[in-house]
Amino acid sequence: MAIEGRGEGFSGRIRLGMVGGGQGAFIGGVHRIASRIDDKFELVAGALSSTPEKALASAREIGLDPERSYGSYEAMAEKEKARDDGIEAVAIVTPNHMHFPVAKTFLQAGFHVICDKPMTTTLAEAKELAEIAKRSGKVFILTHNYTGYPMIRQARAMVANGDLGKIRVVVAEYAQDWLAERAEDTGSKQAGWRVDPAKAGAGGAIGDIGTHAHNLACYVTGLRVEKLSADLSSFVSGRKLDDNASMLLRFSGGAKGMLWASQVAVGNENGLTLRVYGESGGLEWAQEEPNRLWYTPLGQAKRLLTRGGAGANAAAAAVSRIPPGHPEGYLEGFATIYAEAAELIRAASDGRPPPDGIALPTIEDGVDGLAFIEACVASSKKDGAWVTL
Repeated sequence: MAIEGRGEGFSGRIRLGMVGGGQGAFIGGVHRIASRIDDKFELVAGALSSTPEKALASAREIGLDPERSYGSYEAMAEKEKARDDGIEAVAIVTPNHMHFPVAKTFLQAGFHVICDKPMTTTLAEAKELAEIAKRSGKVFILTHNYTGYPMIRQARAMVANGDLGKIRVVVAEYAQDWLAERAEDTGSKQAGWRVDPAKAGAGGAIGDIGTHAHNLACYVTGLRVEKLSADLSSFVSGRKLDDNASMLLRFSGGAKGMLWASQVAVGNENGLTLRVYGESGGLEWAQEEPNRLWYTPLGQAKRLLTRGGAGANAAAAAVSRIPPGHPEGYLEGFATIYAEAAELIRAASDGRPPPDGIALPTIEDGVDGLAFIEACVASSKKDGAWVTL
């Protein structure tokens, strides 16, 4: 498996703690699976719920030592710091409003942090957390998991190599339908907090999935959104946050773009797509067919590039685990984030520079994500007026 060959300084599993992700939580299980795929982490402690009884029941359910199941993240940080075999890093998989206080606590206690997106609920918090992380000297990883897909790494490398020429147009879409009804009618634990501004922040669909589309567009092209014009809607009666967003984008370097994020687009499951067009070529990728990347050089026939196939480049091969024709997707993309996080954590612990080839989203990307959300909200309130990020 290509990714195992990287990080020669790696020795032993990193002791991982988790905050959130208890019974009934989808994303906690995803993180636990992803952290173990490349065998570089071992979950040894957790504050899996803000309710101590539920936290303990959740810990027992996944085989975690009850002695290292904590009723609060504060207690976990304090007690794990005092142990000779305490955690080295923490994964934060809580609702958005808890990302900032939990990350701050663990960074200041001397732990590396792996945090779900968006990084915080406000831009001010994001900027403060970036400063805290910088002062701590610890690794901070933001789990924009789609950046771990091999063909996204391929697309990024092709753009950087000039295969498309100067970028002109970027189109990102993320369409779902799971919030087409009222949250209380879905039967989903996630639905309730994701439409609650006190827990999700100022962005609904733009915070939950729009940030993924925005991040992916910037990650692949290497460009930053400088200005945007946004129209946010709440189609479901009584909903306080947006469930549909459409916008125009202006990138650094002169490229123009469009972004649509919707959680009420009936018939769509997880329709994240990205199209990038330059002076001499275009790329098209869809998350629901993640091992395929369409490349069209100007004036030539469209070419299908596949993960592990004849057209795959070194960037894709570096994060591929299995032979061509065997699908890699969501869990493996998450696992790539964890595998590269492990390499950064070990390098930092050993006093070594970061290994070559690491292409993880940075804490600055987290700040940009909150700037994107706040600009969308501000623009929509001004009837789509252009807002500078």
